[in-house]
Amino acid sequence: MCATPAKAGAAADRAQRPLHKGEMDGLRFPPPPTFVKAHHRRYGGVMHIHPLITDTATLANLCTRLAEADFVCIDTEFMRENTFWPELCLIQIADTNEAAAIDPMAPGLDLAPLLQLMVNNDDVLKVFHAGGQDLEIIYNLTGKTPYPLFDTQVAAMALGQGEQIGYSNLVDAWLGLTIDKGARFTDWSRRPLDARQIEYAIGDVTHLAEIFPRMLDRLRKTGRGAWLDQEMERIGDPKNYANDPEEAWKRIRIPSRKPEVLGRLKALARWREIEARAKDLPRGRIVKDETIADLAGHAPRKQADLAKVRGLSATWAQNDIGARLMSAIEHAEPMSADDMPARDDRKPGLGKDGALVADLLKLLLKIRSKEIDVAARLLARTDDLDALAAGQREGLSILQGWRFDQFGRDALDLVEGRLAFAVVGGKLKMTRTEDVT
Repeated sequence: MCATPAKAGAAADRAQRPLHKGEMDGLRFPPPPTFVKAHHRRYGGVMHIHPLITDTATLANLCTRLAEADFVCIDTEFMRENTFWPELCLIQIADTNEAAAIDPMAPGLDLAPLLQLMVNNDDVLKVFHAGGQDLEIIYNLTGKTPYPLFDTQVAAMALGQGEQIGYSNLVDAWLGLTIDKGARFTDWSRRPLDARQIEYAIGDVTHLAEIFPRMLDRLRKTGRGAWLDQEMERIGDPKNYANDPEEAWKRIRIPSRKPEVLGRLKALARWREIEARAKDLPRGRIVKDETIADLAGHAPRKQADLAKVRGLSATWAQNDIGARLMSAIEHAEPMSADDMPARDDRKPGLGKDGALVADLLKLLLKIRSKEIDVAARLLARTDDLDALAAGQREGLSILQGWRFDQFGRDALDLVEGRLAFAVVGGKLKMTRTEDVT
């Protein structure tokens, strides 16, 4: 929760006292005092860059110091092309005073002090850029996501810097620096790492430690900090990273809604998830999604039939993995009514006229996002626009909170005939219908 101008005064009054537990309950962000302190601290001093950390004692000492910081910036380097689980190869961390790269592959190194800081210290804000995969790695190691957290890519959306600004463009926009991308596609699992690789990696957090206070200051001045709450909540939700085998079928597209087909899809997706985990191979190396969908829709009667299935090796007709696949199919049960996916009720009866209204809403979104200089995706999702055009009013984020104030009110007026488009002086403008009549 950012300290917007309306809250900054009260936050400043509380900034010097410890936080009570009740002030943190239910929050994914630190309360306003943390942000106020971060804003008023002096930045710009010389940052100390540590040598590569390869032992637990040095890591523990670093984390003890960082536990006193207002925020830390984190990034990871990993490889996942050939494995199910991302192979963590390097961790970079910095506050405003010091930065270090940590080698998680070093013999005997225990990451516990760092993980404790990440998921069990509510006083330190964790800052990422496009941190979804970093959060996944931390979740895999701890079963938790960092708390509280802040993602600068999401924050950039509220500051008119596009929907998915890359790190190099962020650094250029805020610091005027060009990042050397030469080490970007390096094999981070190979040892030893050279000085150029480590310098490149540490730059991912040292620049971020300089950018974050400036970004925070801009958010406070524009009053847009609260706009980020829902997005940060979504990113930090542990459910995003759980990878439950029972839910794996939901990631596979299939047109059928027949209970027996969906039951086989669920069983096959569960089977593949278990196989991929056990072998530590990417899911697609076991069986590709389209083959899973084909098997669910057209189930082979016996294992020998697997030799005829496109996307499977002919050897599966007689080997153990083929037998396990057939067992999954044979034991699959039709999906129960409770588990059946809901029909696409987000677009009830959209029809041709509704589709035209949805197009007008998308035009309005484009105009409004440009007017207030914010990424359109932060204002509204396409599904919400389609649902509004189709007559839905309940449960839409664009009809709640700041989104309603900035866009939803006009979107509703457009749908209900109180707002219209007009061309004035060769430019497209919005006009109230009462002004026209």
